[in-house]
Amino acid sequence: MNTKMNTKINNRQPVSRLFSNHDLLILILPLVLEQALAITVGMADTMMVSNAGEAAVSGVSLVDMFNNLVFAVLSALSTGGAVVTSQFLGAKKRESACHSVMQLIVSTLLITIVLSVLIILGRQPLIRLFFGSIDADVFAAAALYMGISALSYPFLAVYNASAAIFRVMNNAKITLKVSIVMNLINVVGNAIGIFALHAGVVGVAVPSLISRAFAAIVLYVLLRNPKLEIHIDPGKFRFDPNLIRRIYRIGIPSGIENGIFQLGRVVVVSIISGFGTVQIAANGVANSLDAMGCIGGQAMNLAMIAVIGRCVGAGDEEQIRYYTRKLILCTYGLTLLCAGSILLFLEPILSLYGLGEETTALAALLVRIHDGFAILLWPMAFTFPNMLRACNDVKYTMGISIFSMCVFRIGISIVLGQQMGYGAVGVWIGMVIDWVFRILCFMIRYFRGSWRLTIHGEPDTCCQAAPEHVSDV
Repeated sequence: MNTKMNTKINNRQPVSRLFSNHDLLILILPLVLEQALAITVGMADTMMVSNAGEAAVSGVSLVDMFNNLVFAVLSALSTGGAVVTSQFLGAKKRESACHSVMQLIVSTLLITIVLSVLIILGRQPLIRLFFGSIDADVFAAAALYMGISALSYPFLAVYNASAAIFRVMNNAKITLKVSIVMNLINVVGNAIGIFALHAGVVGVAVPSLISRAFAAIVLYVLLRNPKLEIHIDPGKFRFDPNLIRRIYRIGIPSGIENGIFQLGRVVVVSIISGFGTVQIAANGVANSLDAMGCIGGQAMNLAMIAVIGRCVGAGDEEQIRYYTRKLILCTYGLTLLCAGSILLFLEPILSLYGLGEETTALAALLVRIHDGFAILLWPMAFTFPNMLRACNDVKYTMGISIFSMCVFRIGISIVLGQQMGYGAVGVWIGMVIDWVFRILCFMIRYFRGSWRLTIHGEPDTCCQAAPEHVSDV
């Protein structure tokens, strides 16, 4: 047992593990609950919005596809800040960690304010660009919803950044509690706006804006507590271009990767939309169930960044390998539990949707394809590359993900789905091939050891990124 708790690295001196099993548990469990909450509330929101009329539902669903693209980019920028901050903590550079948080929050806030103004002013041409010619009432609903949604982007940026930092401090309980209140505000607000005030799109959009503003303000205020391992002091802030570049050196490639992935999903949905109503409905239901099957994996994606980033900051290659293996095994366990439960109770779950016999059968087949292969492949295809990202190896993961999305997920969807007549099943086969290709590339990268350069004295390592004592912190 002692050999498991201690190891000899680089200098051959025994050191304790950076994270105990209890540390990992209190990090991972709130993340899983938070992901489950987000998906459940999202499904409840969709059901309530359906009572606002077809035009409102169509407008909201179209804009949400665009919002998901923005959210993915903002999340990636927060990931860049989380990686840098966790590396500073691992290197025991607490002042630099605090300094990096303020750089992240201010820079992303300014970017999203500009983005929000541009989207509000140009939302009508944006809607035409993304969605082409749509009915006038749907267009009006989409324009109104996009304008109000854009107002929430700066708050969402602050929330994402702050939540990522609390996770770095192994304090995911805070983000879970705030997320619970945020989602309650959203759900109750939607119910009031739709059923009591009959406000349509406004009744859906305004509660989202209020809930995101609440969550951002609360987490920001909590981060000002000087007793925290990482805290912020706005009075001592000044721009540090070098540190901002370091954060975005990780965040921008991840943002591009996430953005292309979301665009790819839009393309895939557009391909499926040409297969008929049955296939569209079956694909939509299957997607909602698949998200539930990957709840554990999505949570582990966040945990991997926080844990491995700190190991990188400590310059401890052995612990990077150790926690990578451990977290991947945890991801497999959670994926088996979540996806396996969906597969086990698939028939009674699908009966709740009230679908026709043909649509139900196709949805069941799609879910079995996704969740069956997800148990085997998803952790290595999506959680494992976060180990590389935490080691600053972001350009490689970006390149592989974009290439695989374009060639396999989209290309094979066209070949199998359209040209060979397999429909949605062909699209989902392309998805599985995309997963296999990603795994092969990421595993080759890992065993070649290219990621090791970032923790052994290369110029981009976090430990050399900034001095410990930063002025005006």
